[in-house]
Amino acid sequence: MPPGGLIDDDALTALLDAYLQHLQIERQSPLTTYSAVQRECGFFFSYCRECGINAPRAVDVHTVRAFLAKCHRKGLQPATLRRYLSCIRGVFRYALKTAQIEHNPAANVRGPKGKRTLPKVITAVDLNQALDQPAAGEFGCRNRAMVELFYSAGLRLAELHGLDVPPGGGPFPDELRITGKGNKQRIVPVGSKARAALDAWLHERPRFAELGEPALFVGPRGRRLGRTQIGGALNVWAQQSGLPAHLHPHKLRHSFATHLLESSGDLRAVQELLGHASLSTTQIYTQLDWQRLTQVYDSAHPRAHRKASEGGGSP
Repeated sequence: MPPGGLIDDDALTALLDAYLQHLQIERQSPLTTYSAVQRECGFFFSYCRECGINAPRAVDVHTVRAFLAKCHRKGLQPATLRRYLSCIRGVFRYALKTAQIEHNPAANVRGPKGKRTLPKVITAVDLNQALDQPAAGEFGCRNRAMVELFYSAGLRLAELHGLDVPPGGGPFPDELRITGKGNKQRIVPVGSKARAALDAWLHERPRFAELGEPALFVGPRGRRLGRTQIGGALNVWAQQSGLPAHLHPHKLRHSFATHLLESSGDLRAVQELLGHASLSTTQIYTQLDWQRLTQVYDSAHPRAHRKASEGGGSP
């Protein structure tokens, strides 16, 4: 249902309903994607109705640009406008594919440029010190295992949320097959310290989990831990461990990527481990790695600095 509770039998509503069903059944998109499309396409289609437009064929490039301009005047940030545009392109790409329109009205609309903010990370020193603290509290073992796994494998929140107990009942495996965005699968390694933390949690898990519950991480009621609960558990762990930073799953994912790139310099490997479809998405981490790049430059370029054996004086 579009935002605001609007219930309409027009062709725009039919298109959005069909597209959402396509995302849910055929694309198996995560709930976050489904909700974003439902909300943001709903905003755009509500705007179309205000303009007297009730059919996909009546939407043109001027409609899309006028909608973005209105949102901009309301103070929405460029990143939000680009997200709106992406959702609009997607729903009309589907309409084009299903022969409901002859061209995509959003295809050639350029999103507003904005300053690309660098992802926030936790220093390796702070994170390692916190992870070396003993688990505290009733669910301290579980919370520590989640942090270790986020940081060891660079998982997204939805990916960790959907994990089940490994089959066979043995030690936690040293690699996982993860289904990420767009139903794409990748293999991620799990480090030895993360496996030790997960084995410790698997030993305690039967005390909390309901009989037959497959979820790897469960809450007080014995059922799969919700996404909001996972975020709350990370912050509880951070406070108990003395971590001097607000903690959320994506910050651990960013820290994983940044620390790995700092140590290896292998952008392609980081791309594969993160499950990014495009290398350009991963390249933002190179901006965080400027210190390492300058060190490489200083040590490799023959004119970057003078040798230690050279005397003083003017160059």
